[in-house]
Amino acid sequence: MAGGSAIRGSRIGAGPMGEAERGDAAPRVFVTYWCANGHEVTPSFSVDDSVEIPQEWRCQRCGLPAGQDKDNPPAAPTAEVYKTHLAYVKERRSETEGDAILEERLGELRDRGLIQ
Repeated sequence: MAGGSAIRGSRIGAGPMGEAERGDAAPRVFVTYWCANGHEVTPSFSVDDSVEIPQEWRCQRCGLPAGQDKDNPPAAPTAEVYKTHLAYVKERRSETEGDAILEERLGELRDRGLIQ
């Protein structure tokens, strides 16, 4: 066991933390939000006039949006279906445009002798 004069179980800055050392706590207001799953979230906000209290807050349990009206919480956002690159291309180009571009590119490759 190593000797020395270190005090075990403490660290720099450790000690009694009270209002006397830290100063007075800023005045806070607690706002309650409810999500569609019925979870209750109560964050605190500063009473300062420059702080605007949001209408919606993210639920910390399920991640859904939560509102201040318990009987009418915000609806869950609809998840957008994942689209492949091909799906996005088909939105921009018609079938005939796609065929024309393909033939043009194949013609370039044939001219260079890369395909037959």
